[in-house]
Amino acid sequence: MGAYIIPMKCDFTLSKYRDVCQAIVSSGYVALNVHDYLTQGYANNCIILRHDVDRKPDRAQKMAHIEHDHGITSTYYFRTVKEVFQPGIIRDISDLGHEIGFHYEVLDKAKGDENKAILLFKSELEELRKIAKITTICMHGNPLSSWINRDIWNKYDFNDFGIIGEAYLSIDYSNVSYFSDTGRAWNSSKHSIKDIVEDNPYKGTIRSTDELIDLIQSQTQQNICILTHPNRWTDNFGAWMFELIWQNIKNKGKSMIKYRKT
Repeated sequence: MGAYIIPMKCDFTLSKYRDVCQAIVSSGYVALNVHDYLTQGYANNCIILRHDVDRKPDRAQKMAHIEHDHGITSTYYFRTVKEVFQPGIIRDISDLGHEIGFHYEVLDKAKGDENKAILLFKSELEELRKIAKITTICMHGNPLSSWINRDIWNKYDFNDFGIIGEAYLSIDYSNVSYFSDTGRAWNSSKHSIKDIVEDNPYKGTIRSTDELIDLIQSQTQQNICILTHPNRWTDNFGAWMFELIWQNIKNKGKSMIKYRKT
């Protein structure tokens, strides 16, 4: 099954992501990782590229090489769970010039105990810093968890750990159009429970990556932030079908969670 060729019309393939990168480099936008956006003060015509590595770090590695081939640097936020914390892959992505960040989930792991969570944050950050320089962080959002991991910063200050920014908290999204592939739907909050920004300037509908590419090429947005989860992107037909089916199952589960909260 893995030998089958995915039809070109299929979305969320690495081939399609190459088209995204080509659209970016041929546009008038400047592509930035999160660190450079926060430190270089770009206010107009930039695209912030961020990837949350929740699973399948080898797919993040392939995505990183595609970006490198296009002269693009982006940010890869790595969890510290065994499946994702692969030092060789993290080093390779860092060596390509990409930013490595910490995809923390310490409130979830500590079951809401803030004192335990901050100690865990410090410990896991130190382990990741043995592999790469870490200056920005981003929470991991588990839809089944009762906690929102970024809430830990209501009590503590990430600057105390040499962190300059948190991807949800430090970017002014009132000035940045935000697009996430959560739920395999680029700007729909229907299947997003925690991957949400409060103020998104873009009010239209993007139904596919091709439509996102069209939006990039139109240059109608002042600034853009694109979040992908690399585990969703593959050219392997069997893996692609698994992700499609599994995502549909998860979306139904998320809809039930949202219904119960209303």
